[in-house]
This record gives sequence, structure tokens and C-alpha cells, in this order.
Amino acid sequence: MIVGTYTNGTSKGIYTLNFDLNSGKAVMLDSFQLANPSFLTPSADGKRIYAVSEMNDKTAALSALSFDRTTGKLQMLNQALTHGEDPCYIATNGQIALTANYSGGSMSVFRIGENGQLQGEASLFKGNIGGPDPLRQNAPHIHCAYFTPDGHYILATDFSADRILRFELKEDGSVVPLKEAVKIAADSGPRHLTFSPNGKYVYLISELSGHVTAFSYNNGSLKQIQSIDADAADARGSADIHISPDGRFLYASNRLKQDGICIFAIDPAKGTLTQTGYQLTGIHPRNFNITPNGKYLLVACRDSNVIQVFERNAETGQLTDTRQNIVIDKPVCIQFID
Repeated sequence: MIVGTYTNGTSKGIYTLNFDLNSGKAVMLDSFQLANPSFLTPSADGKRIYAVSEMNDKTAALSALSFDRTTGKLQMLNQALTHGEDPCYIATNGQIALTANYSGGSMSVFRIGENGQLQGEASLFKGNIGGPDPLRQNAPHIHCAYFTPDGHYILATDFSADRILRFELKEDGSVVPLKEAVKIAADSGPRHLTFSPNGKYVYLISELSGHVTAFSYNNGSLKQIQSIDADAADARGSADIHISPDGRFLYASNRLKQDGICIFAIDPAKGTLTQTGYQLTGIHPRNFNITPNGKYLLVACRDSNVIQVFERNAETGQLTDTRQNIVIDKPVCIQFID
């Protein structure tokens, strides 16, 4: 289990833990000092970790680290500037790495060498404005960049323009922007997205509207099939979205008011959602994740300085607090290596 944090308090940066998939108990292994590693992701083989340093200046960077799964120790391989402030999301397919740079309003693309190191300067793709919120959408913001499961495209959330950008991914790793973006309802602020396990549906959580939008997916094309409210408090702080490994339930986090996780059942034939519950959490659940076996859902509560461990009911999707909190200062990203 790898945890990213903000380091403006007592946190050192990245923490590694052993998490027992049967008992839900975690044991701390090691830590690695890095500035504001607010989002990180492992390579497919678990031997590398890629972590952003979410800095609001020219020091904003992406780091490549080696990872020892036995000891939990991390070592720096190399680091590259994102050339976009506040990188807050990272994705990799092993050939290239993507960062979504919130304040920079851009997506950075890095080549990855055979040794896992970042190669050369990043390529940049810019977002836009056009949304109606004069405070939150007055400058470009890219919040998430995601590889489609078929391996042919990249989707990026263009927060301030209320749309999803699409890019074609060539065999040589080059990225080509497609002209037509997928439009979302005005004043949505699209933030994070995820795919159903079968790759047929895409689900988007929008920060400002608090809506989950469902799309059918086919060869790079998205067609909206539903929009449903996840934030009944109108807090304009929705954050993260994940689907259980069995594909039956979707979860979305909300912050600022009624901090918690909205629970939806997924219609397997249509891909549509029905809300089935709401689980209150600690303060500011910016990020959460589900264990590979689907038994637990862990919530990074940034302002409560804990990771809450909830047990999932596989039949109903509902959550039960195990009271086995993991105490870490300002946790904001959780990833698992099985």
C-alpha cells in the first residue's frame, strides 16, 4: 500500500505499508521524503512508483522511483519538471507517463525508458476556459488524464471548459489531440473519471455540479447515457470516483459539506446508476481506493489526518467502519500493489 500526502505539516512525503486483505490491518514499512506527493501510481509490475510534487511554481515535478515490495523502500531514479504548476494526477501505460497540471492548465507527457526513468522534456497540451463560474473557472485547469482500456486513446478532464479532451495514442507513444471534445453540462467542473471493468462505460465525477455522468464507450467515442446527483448538499467539492472490482457498485467522494462517499449500484445491462446509500467519513475525503480483492474501501481524509478503513458488503455495496484508522498527516492518495 502506497500513500501520498501533503507535506506542509508533519508528513515526510510518501509512506509504504503492508495491508492485510483479510483483516484490514495495516503495518507501516517505510517513508520517503518528497515535497507534496499528492498523487502517485505504480507501474504494472509494481517495481516503479511515479509521483507528482504538487507545487505552485516552477519546481512542480514528476518523480520516478524504484520500489522494493519486500521492504517497502523507495529510491529516486530521476525527476523531471512538469512545466505546469500543481500537478495533481499521474497515469502511465509503461511507455509514457501523463500528469494533469491543475494550476498550469495543461497535460504533460513524458517518455519512459526501459529502466523506468523519465526521458527528455515533457510535451504539453493546454486546456481552456468557458465555464460560467467566475472564481473556479476563470483559468484553465486539467484535473485528470486517463488511458482508455483499449490502449488507443487518452481522456483528460478540462475543468474550466466543462468538457473531456480526447487524444489518440500512437504505437510509437506519440500523442495526437483530436479536434472534437466531449461536452459536459455548463458549470460542471469535470474532475476525475473511471471505466467499468468491461471497458464499455465511462463514469465522470464533476466537482462543481456534484453529478456523476455515465457514458457508453466505443473506440474513443463517448455517448452520455445518464447524469445523477452524488452531492445532495450542493457543496461544490466532489472529488474522486471508483468502481468495485466486480463492477457492481460505484463510489464517489464529496467534500466541504456532508463529507462522505455516495454509493451507487450499476445496472450491468445498461451501465446506468441507482443511488443505494451514503457513508459519512472524516474531513475532506479527497481520494479513496478499493482493495484488489474488493473487501475494503480506504478513504484518505486529508483534514482528519487519517485513512479510514471501511469493510464493503459485496452484495449490497454498503460500507462499515472497521475503526482501524491509519494515522498519517494529510493523506491524499492511496494505491495498492497486489
